Amino acid sequence: MDLVPAHLLPLLLALVSGVLMAVQGSLNTALSKTVGLWEATFVVHAVGTLVLLVVLYLLKMGQGDLGALPQAPWYSYLGGVISVFIIYLVAASIPRVGVANATTAIIVGQVLTAVIIDHVGGFGLQKIPCGWNQVAGLALLAVGAKLLLK
Repeated sequence: MDLVPAHLLPLLLALVSGVLMAVQGSLNTALSKTVGLWEATFVVHAVGTLVLLVVLYLLKMGQGDLGALPQAPWYSYLGGVISVFIIYLVAASIPRVGVANATTAIIVGQVLTAVIIDHVGGFGLQKIPCGWNQVAGLALLAVGAKLLLK
């Protein structure tokens, strides 16, 4: 018997990712109070790089082909640039508004942007048209965010 039905596993993984993002933002904020915002952003990426080196080369867990990098669209490399600003901006916002308020704003921004990317099929992804249910969901999310904000 499966603990989690196969069709729910991706949602569970996304939920765990959300939990880890809130914890990561808090940890990065704590680090930035000691070493500075840009410095903490650097340390986070350096440690992440070391972890990935272990995962890819020592544990041999990679299933892809880094030799195919030149075939990737140019814009797909921007994820690394964006990651630097995500780490910085989350660590900068949490001490000013708190973890819950910052995370609420992050989620609203993520979902709004995700609906737009889905609707237009951005970055070569499959188009998923935005219907009334997405608009209603965004409205309810905005109401929920307002209720969560202090």
